[in-house]
Amino acid sequence: MADYAGALDQGTTSTRFMIFDHRGQVVSIDQKEHEQIFPKPGWVEHNANEIWERTQEVIDGALAKANLSASDLAAVGVTNQRETTVVWDRNTGEPIHNAIVWQDTRTDKICDELAAHGGQDRFRGATGLPIATYFSGPKIKWMLDNVPGARERAEAGDLVFGNIDTWCIWHLTGGTHGGVHVTDVTNASRTLLMDLKTLQWDDGILATLDIPKSMLPQIRPSSGVYGEATGTLAGIPVAGDLGDQQAALFGQTCFSVGEAKNTYGTGNFLVLNTGTSPVPSKSGLITGVGYKIGDQPATYMLEGSIAITGALVQWLRDNLKMISSSAEVESLAKTVDDNGGVYFVPAFSGLFAPYWRSDARGVIAGLTRYVNNGHIARAVLEATAWQSKEVVDAMNADSGVELTSLKVDGGMVVNELLMQFQADILGVPVIRPTVAETTALGAAYAAGLAVGFWAEVEDLRENWGLDKQWEPDMDPAKRDREYALWKKAVTRTFDWVD
Repeated sequence: MADYAGALDQGTTSTRFMIFDHRGQVVSIDQKEHEQIFPKPGWVEHNANEIWERTQEVIDGALAKANLSASDLAAVGVTNQRETTVVWDRNTGEPIHNAIVWQDTRTDKICDELAAHGGQDRFRGATGLPIATYFSGPKIKWMLDNVPGARERAEAGDLVFGNIDTWCIWHLTGGTHGGVHVTDVTNASRTLLMDLKTLQWDDGILATLDIPKSMLPQIRPSSGVYGEATGTLAGIPVAGDLGDQQAALFGQTCFSVGEAKNTYGTGNFLVLNTGTSPVPSKSGLITGVGYKIGDQPATYMLEGSIAITGALVQWLRDNLKMISSSAEVESLAKTVDDNGGVYFVPAFSGLFAPYWRSDARGVIAGLTRYVNNGHIARAVLEATAWQSKEVVDAMNADSGVELTSLKVDGGMVVNELLMQFQADILGVPVIRPTVAETTALGAAYAAGLAVGFWAEVEDLRENWGLDKQWEPDMDPAKRDREYALWKKAVTRTFDWVD
């Protein structure tokens, strides 16, 4: 009897493989970064082959660290950076272009043309999404239109598309030797190509974007056996697939209507469980699929997506060289008592929720001679919290339910200054679980449920544990005053790109 479940967590900046025991505790982890490629302003790419190489390395590494073999795993789940788009030749396995990352804005003209007929919400009724550079559909169209010979190869049936989950599962299950070409409902709901109610590809939208349906993977539940792995994991069921934010919702055991989590990663993603019916957003949020377990009805969600949060700390480290490691930002921010009047709006790739402004670009507002690097560091951290507050306000308006607490996860939740500030400006407790990396845990849970390693979702609730809770401690008048200044700074980012 296998005692563990594994999860491949393929993120924007790194890939890791994690092994969990039946109580949801981390047994082993191995992680490797991959190159961030910036060919032009606004363009962001990854080498999909490099990602697959890193995937194989971290699987080997995590097993070796725990002195385990593949047979010790009951099943493996996959979670991934969403919307990042790969198109490859089904016969050779070679991508026709670097993966176009979710942050990339090269499809702005395509999106403008789509929105010219019916507005930015042209496809929202079917997909729950605005037309934006964020999503996969326009990225596929860009490749077919711009890579020489791509459209002809696609129409001949030689090219296939996948978000990173599909790319990894195809390789895990054999690649050119019988690899399965699948995605799950959560990833499919981020393409701008899936109908939210039928959970199938929308033929009308495919025709509008001129994307051959033969390129697309089969849409499957988030928890279910897709195939057996080959290579190091030979014979192990690949049985879970969730986009990273939905995986975190699942890992945080937000299985009841009204439960929410916020993941602090490269970007921030606040997700609210809305039950078995999609809730349309009137406040700039995304309606999507939270998860689907086997034959059970899909569970839907509202999501507020913020493009740049942890990535802003990396920018401070890599571009400005103000810190030598991301962890140093907290100690630098603590050298000052406040932000010195500085507000940093990191609209590097436009603004996502609740604005959806691809014409916006980053702004540092309120600079005076008084300001030093500590104030900049503090403004960087506060930017994450302010952006999250805007999303919470939108979510409260859409759902009609006031948030009473916020479960948090992801790499930035070790930053106690940020967590306290987040509680202060939301006016509700911020709660960190014992396992902060709930994205990988959610993928492991989905895979384990599919093979009976865990019997039901209530088993998973019992695994959740509290690590730390921050209570709000800020004068409401001060909060309102600073929030007004933040919103003023946001308006300064608008209309920068013609």
